Amino acid sequence: MNDFPTHEEIHVISDIHMGGKPGFQVLRETARLAKFISWVGARRPEQRVALVLNGDVIDTLAEDIAGYVAVDDALPTLERIMGDAHFRPVWDALATFVRREGRQLVLVIGNHDIELAFPQVQRRLLERLCGDNAAARARVEFSTTGAGYACTVGNARVFCTHGNEVDPWNFNRYEDIARVARRINSGRHLYLDEWTPNAGTRLVRDVMNEVKRKYAWIDLLKPETATAIGTLLAIDPSQLGKIAKLPAIVGARIGGDVQVDQRLSADGLQRPPPSSGPPALEALLGANVRQSMRGFGQGRSGDEMLLALEDPAPPAKAFGDAPLGVTQLLWDRLTGWLSGISPEEALRMALLDWWRQDRSLDLGHRDETCSEVVAKLGQAVDFVVTGHTHLERAIDLGGRYYFNSGTWIRLIHFDETLLADRAAFAPLYQILKRGQMSELDAARIGGKPLVLDQSSSVAIGVENGVTVGKLNHVDASGTPLLVRQFP
Repeated sequence: MNDFPTHEEIHVISDIHMGGKPGFQVLRETARLAKFISWVGARRPEQRVALVLNGDVIDTLAEDIAGYVAVDDALPTLERIMGDAHFRPVWDALATFVRREGRQLVLVIGNHDIELAFPQVQRRLLERLCGDNAAARARVEFSTTGAGYACTVGNARVFCTHGNEVDPWNFNRYEDIARVARRINSGRHLYLDEWTPNAGTRLVRDVMNEVKRKYAWIDLLKPETATAIGTLLAIDPSQLGKIAKLPAIVGARIGGDVQVDQRLSADGLQRPPPSSGPPALEALLGANVRQSMRGFGQGRSGDEMLLALEDPAPPAKAFGDAPLGVTQLLWDRLTGWLSGISPEEALRMALLDWWRQDRSLDLGHRDETCSEVVAKLGQAVDFVVTGHTHLERAIDLGGRYYFNSGTWIRLIHFDETLLADRAAFAPLYQILKRGQMSELDAARIGGKPLVLDQSSSVAIGVENGVTVGKLNHVDASGTPLLVRQFP
C-alpha cells in the first residue's frame, strides 16, 4: 500500500497572486491561466492527474484589509477576489477542473494567502468551485499546516512546498494560524494588536504598498532583497519617514532566523547561532547607493547611524510618522544625497545595486531557497518543487531534481546595458517615473518588451515507464512549451 496519493501526472504552478483592485493587480495573463487549467483538465482522461497551486494563490496583502491578516474581513476579501472580473475566468476554469473524474486540485498555503487556513475561507472556496457536488469536493485538498504536498508519480516520490518555510523574512507561524482558526470557530474575536506579522509582511504593508500605488513596477522586480530600500527611496523620497521602522522590521527578520529552522524540518531540534545584530547600512541600501552617499554622512559610519536609529529616547519633534531623534542621522545623510543628485541618477544607482543580485534568468542557480529546502529533505524524495521567489529553476542535484515553478505575475528584467549607461537609462526612467501598469505592459526598450512574457509551470509525469520532470513556459493558448527536463 502506498502511503501517498499516486498520479500519472502532476502540474505545479505557484505565485499567482490573485488580489488587488484594477491598476494594482500584478497578475496579467488570467485568460492564459484559465486555458492552461483547462488544458491540464483534459490530460490523460483515463488516468489520475493533479494540479498543485503551490502557494500565494490569492494575495490578501494587496487588498484593503485591516491590519496584517484578514480575520473578520476574510470572507469579504475572498468574495471580492473571486468576484473581480479580471480573476473570474480562473475560478471558472478551476470549477470545471474539479468536476472532471480523475482530477485532483491541491492548494498549498504561501505567505500572501495564509487565510486559506481558516475554515470559513475553505468552505466558501469549496462552495465556489464545487457547489453541492460531493465528488468534486473530494477532489480538492488543502495543505495549510506547513506540511506541503507529497505524492508519487510512477516510481518517483514528489514533494511540493511553497518555499517561504525557509525564508526568515516570510515564514508562517502555523501554530498561531491554527489558534486563529480555533478562535474563529469558537466565536471569539482576534484583536489586531494580537497578531504579530513576519518581517516581510510588515515591509509590504507598512512601506511597499504605498509606493506600489504610484509606482506599480516596484512589485515586479526580483529578487526582493534589502537593497530594495535604496530603490524605494530613489523613486519616492517621501518614504524616508518610514525608514525608522526598518530596524524593527530587520530585527523581526533576524528573530525569524531562530524560528525558520523549525518550519520545514520535521525534528525542529536544531538551533541556529545567535544573530550578531542588524546589518550595516550597505546591506539596507546597497553598495552603489552607499558609495555615492559618501560625504553626506557628517563623518558617521553606517553602523553608528543604525545604532542611533535604535535610540529609545523620545525626541521633542517628529518627522513624518517617526520621531525625529530616531531618524535624524539617516535623514541628514540620505536627504543630502538625494538633494545633491538627480532623481534619475539616484534611481539608476539603486537599480544597479538590485541588478547585481539578480540571478533570475539562471535556471541552474542554487539560491538560498533551493539550498535550504533540499538540505531538510529525506533521501526518499526524488523531485522537490518550490515557488515563493518568483524565480524559475530546474536543477539536477545528482540523483534527485529541484524545480521552482516561478510565477505568473508580471516580471521585469533590466539588461545591464540599460543601467550602466545614463543615456540608455533616460527613456526607461520616464516610463518608471510615470509608473502606470498599462504603460509598462506596452513598453519596449531596445526593441524588447520591458515586461517578460513568462508564465512558468512544472510537470512531472510518467512517459514510457520513466518519470520525467519538466520546466515549461505556457503560451497564449494555455499550452506548456518545454524549457528543460530531467528523467
